[in-house]
Amino acid sequence: MNKYLILCVDDEREVLDSVLHDLSELEEHFIIEAAESVDEAKEVLADTIADHIPLALILCDHIMPGETGIDFLIELKHQSETTLCRRVLLTGQAGLEETVQAVNNASLDYYIAKPWDGNQLKEVVIDQLTTYVIENEKDLMPWARILDTARIMEALSERRLTLSDL
Repeated sequence: MNKYLILCVDDEREVLDSVLHDLSELEEHFIIEAAESVDEAKEVLADTIADHIPLALILCDHIMPGETGIDFLIELKHQSETTLCRRVLLTGQAGLEETVQAVNNASLDYYIAKPWDGNQLKEVVIDQLTTYVIENEKDLMPWARILDTARIMEALSERRLTLSDL
């Protein structure tokens, strides 16, 4: 089973710690990294890309020192190593215009407002990771017990039907 990266980016350490806590059940199957700025996130990505570990999902705040989260998500969409990742904006401060910009650039897969419910965050992350795995993984069966079992089984069924049509 391939290892994938979940990257959490927020300039507030308490927020990062809370997100990491909410996603701790996924640590057995995913590499979960935290970054307190876009620059730090870029360093983490450079290291994991060098280690051939794909970015499956990024949870990113919007208002941060330096580059904004939405600008970073748009940038990731246009980089070959990260274009396939699922992008989730986790913020309480993004304006409508900025959010629309991210959606229109196909750079945002989901928006979660702060404060969030930990169970909802985990459900969204599992849903987004399920989509990523179905779209990018050849061997889905090992993921059925970790992610959305019904969707994984449905994707397996569809793949078998497609193969039988050949």
